[in-house]
Formats: sequence, structure tokens, C-alpha cells
Amino acid sequence: MISNVRKYDTGIHVEGLDLGKLHCCMKAQSLEACCAYVLIVTAVYWVSEAVPLGAAALVPAFLYPLFGVLKSSEVAAEYCKDTTLLLMGVICLAASIEKWNLHKRIALRMVMIAGAKPGMLVLGFMCCTVFLSMWLSNTSTTAMVMPIAEAVLQQLIMVNELLKKRQIQEANPEDKWEHNKQTTIHDSTHLQRSRLNENSTAISIPEPKKEKESKNSRYPTKRDHMICKCLSLSITYAATIGGLITITGTSTNLIFAEQFNNRYPDAKVINFGTWFIFSFPIAIIMLLLTWVWLHFLFLGCNFRETCSLSKKRKTRREMLSERKIHDEYIKLGPISYPEVVTGVFFILMTLLWFTREPGFVPGWTSLFEKKGYRTDATVSVLLGFLLFLIPARRPFSRAPRTPAGDSSTERDPDPMAPMITWKDFQNLMPWEIVILVGGGYALAAGCKVSGLSVWIGRQLEPMSGLPPWMVTLLACLLVSAVTEFASNPATLTVFLPILSALSETLQINPLHTLIPATMCVSFGVMLPVGNPPNAIVFSYGHVQISDMVKAGFGVNLIGVLVVMLAIMTWGVPLFNLTEYPDWAIARNFTGSL
Repeated sequence: MISNVRKYDTGIHVEGLDLGKLHCCMKAQSLEACCAYVLIVTAVYWVSEAVPLGAAALVPAFLYPLFGVLKSSEVAAEYCKDTTLLLMGVICLAASIEKWNLHKRIALRMVMIAGAKPGMLVLGFMCCTVFLSMWLSNTSTTAMVMPIAEAVLQQLIMVNELLKKRQIQEANPEDKWEHNKQTTIHDSTHLQRSRLNENSTAISIPEPKKEKESKNSRYPTKRDHMICKCLSLSITYAATIGGLITITGTSTNLIFAEQFNNRYPDAKVINFGTWFIFSFPIAIIMLLLTWVWLHFLFLGCNFRETCSLSKKRKTRREMLSERKIHDEYIKLGPISYPEVVTGVFFILMTLLWFTREPGFVPGWTSLFEKKGYRTDATVSVLLGFLLFLIPARRPFSRAPRTPAGDSSTERDPDPMAPMITWKDFQNLMPWEIVILVGGGYALAAGCKVSGLSVWIGRQLEPMSGLPPWMVTLLACLLVSAVTEFASNPATLTVFLPILSALSETLQINPLHTLIPATMCVSFGVMLPVGNPPNAIVFSYGHVQISDMVKAGFGVNLIGVLVVMLAIMTWGVPLFNLTEYPDWAIARNFTGSL
């Protein structure tokens, strides 16, 4: 037996058994277990929110080096990626939009176009919110639009109260005499009570009982309450829909783009243009269906009455509301120089994103000799940097233009003050989201290095008999259910590696499952804790949790169905989903090595 034992540099062979390979296999299994432990611990912190999401995202930064999964320098590199620079440039533009009230001008202008009819008012606010949410975060957009909507709602309620009192007086002309009579009786009663007190007589005269306020005393009529509910919920849903359209619209889109590009570096299919072409029809269909659903739920089915643009059908209340909105727009004054500069930068950034690599024609990057060096982040950071350089004062002008109700001396004493300052940028920059996204990248890198993603894919092989559309539908339903109770970025970060491994195991295009799951993770709209826009709208007090659950369930169902329709129709030729791509095959080959 001893003769059968031979020593080698790489290990010990005993009767054909390679102990060196066995040791490597056991070490690989321990790495998978360590990576799985880190993933579970991080996921538990994210779901339970026992610590802030950004703090929980730092767990891989110290556990991976301690367990020997990744070096500390390798983990640190995952926390700052190309998408971080992309987000920083977009935040610079968003800071300029907020500082110079361009968002308020856009919102009021779109509402003026829509009119004060309840149905058209809701649709106008939804269109405005969708447009803003394409470029700003969902939370920022909701926080911007909701105060404007609240002002309009309060104006509607005030006008309705005045009209209601006027109608009562016109219908009952004797009310005035009754009111005077009651006042006379009250005065005489008060006189009797004062005389009795002077004579120290222990006789008490009971005061008349006051009527209890109704449960919805805040609203003159039930219809006003329904309008408030419909408009409030429409804003949070529109912010979610608008965030789907662009890569930078919401943090989950950024997480998907970066993790996909890291896992499949040879796949040059996800960019601003292709994402927009795929998601824009989804947003339009969802916008219209969500509006119809909310209208049916809160305003009824009489679309002709609530959506007519004819001036003959407008009530006095609607005309007064339109006048109030118009007055708010007039207060902004003429468009200022900083607003023009911000608008030009906004259009320029969009055009440069679209034309970088449109796909059907050569983009502007083809003008450079070296390929692959310029991304959407390059454009974003360049234009964002210029906003720190360009003065907010018009060249060769005596005084700088500032937002309405503000003076240049109050805002910027320096006549050469730039469009935005570092403080403006700092107030909007979501550093927690940056760290959260980086934690997701670190988890994905650990799953790749340790082989955990491959192991998960092998456990899912029994699903190989299901058609691709069924796998995608199950993934969408599962993700949309989990995200109701957990944060959207945390849910997507956990599910992306699992779905990628599942797609590779079943030999289907990974985009077939990853894109729908990324979009459905934003549909956590049934509870106030589902996402920050829900909480903002809920804080205004117009809606109850039961209203959010009832309306959100319909919106969630609409979203899943529309996303499934998109991935099965125009998504097939756009991303070539019928074939298992070469970049996924190359990923499988390198991963097996």
C-alpha cells in the first residue's frame, strides 16, 4: 500500500485519488458557504432595516476579507463604479432644476394645459410627474409635485365650500332671518346668565349641544375627498412609472445596468437608447391604464363629465381653480436666464445620451479613434461640471435674474456665482443609495468569485421544463410581492444573481428575466412602506392604507401584465431574445474555469 502513495508538488495521490484536487474542492465549497452567509446576513439587515440600508451595504466590505472571499482592495473597488459618476452628473442637473424653479414652471404649465376638470387635472399632474421622474429620483419628484397638488386641492376645497354656502343661502332665503333670531336668543340667554351670576343665584342654564363634526369634516363633500385621494395616489404611481423610462430614472435601473455589465462584459446591448426604446411604450400604456383605473375607482365611469375640455361644461369652481393655477404661474414671472441654461443643458444631455451609440446608425463616439472609453457617465459628469463653472448671471447684464420672490443679493451676493454650488449638489446627492448600489456590486462579485451563483443555478435545474415566459412571469410575481415589504434596491440586489444563474442554467437569454424583474421591483405601491413616494403621499392624510392597498393592487397587476406584454413582443427583436447569446455562453465558459 505504501508503494501506491506518491508525492507530488501539487498534492498526494493515493490509489488514483487526487488529494490536492479534493482539498481545492473543499476549499471552493467553503467559499460558497461563506459567500452565502454574507449574502444572507446582508439580506436580513436590508429586509428588517435594523440598521440603515447604507450601513447594511457595508457588511460585505469587512466580511468578505475576513472570510477570504475577496481582498479588501477588490471589495473597495466595487463601491465606486461608472454608474456612480453617472448619478453624480444627473444630480448636478437636478440641483439646477430645483434651485431655479424650472420644475415648478413645467408642472404649472402642464396643469394649465390640462384644465381643472377632475379627470383632466389628474391626467395633467400624472404626465408632469412622469416627465420629471424620468430625470429626477422618484422621491424628489414626488416631494416637488405634491406641494403643488396640495395647493390646487386646497383651492378646490375652499372654492367648493364657498359655493356650497352660497347655494344653501340661495335655496333657503329664510336662513338669514333664522340666523338673526338665533343670535338674538343667544344674546338674551347670555344676559340672563350674567344677571343670575350677579345675584349669586345657583341656577344653571344648559348650553345648547354642539353637533359633532363629521368624519370627513375636512372635505365639504365626499366627491372632494375622492378627488383628493385620486390626485394624491396618481402622483406616487406616476413617479414610479416615470422612473422606469430611463436608466437614471431610479436606483434599481442603475443597479441592474451595472451588475449586468459586470457579469456580462461582452454584452453591448444595454445603454440609454435601447432601454428608452423598450421602456417608453411600457410607461405610456401604464400611464393610461393607471389613470383609467384610478378614475374608475375614485371618480366613477362618467369620463365625459370629468374629462371634457369644452368651456361650456366647466363649472364655476373649475373656472376659479384654473384662475388660481394661472395666478401661481404668473407669480413665477418671465423665464429667467438660469432656467434657460438649465433647459439647454437638459436637452443637450438627453441628445448626447441618445446619439452616443443609437445602434441603428453610428453614434458620435465613432468620431474618436479609441472605442469603448466614453459612456453615458462621461456626458453626465462633463455637463454637471460645467454647471459649477457657468455664472448664473446673464453676460453683460446689470443684474442677474433669479427665481420669483427672490433677489440676487439674498441668494448669491457674488455676481459671478455659478449655476449651482457644492452645497446645492450635496443637499440632493443620495450617498446612501450610492453605498447601497456599491454593496450590491460587492455581493455580486463575491457570488461570482466563490462560485455561489453557479451552485444556485444548478439547484434550479428542475425548472428547465418550464417555457421562458413562465419563468419570467414567476420571477415578476415573486419580485413584486417581496418588494412590498422590503426596499426596492435591496430586493433587486438579492434577486439579480439568482435570476442570472437561473437563466444560464435554463439556456435562455438572461435579459428575458432580468429586465422584467428590474421593472417589477418598482411596483411596491400597495403600502406606505413600499417606497418613499408612497410614504410622502400618505403623510398628507388624504388616503388611508385600505385605499393604497386597493388602488395599488390594480396598479401592480397592470404593471406586471404590461411588462410581460413588452418582453414578449417588441422586446424580442430589440434584444434578440429568441437566441441564447454568445456573451452568455462566454460567461458560462469563464465561470466554469
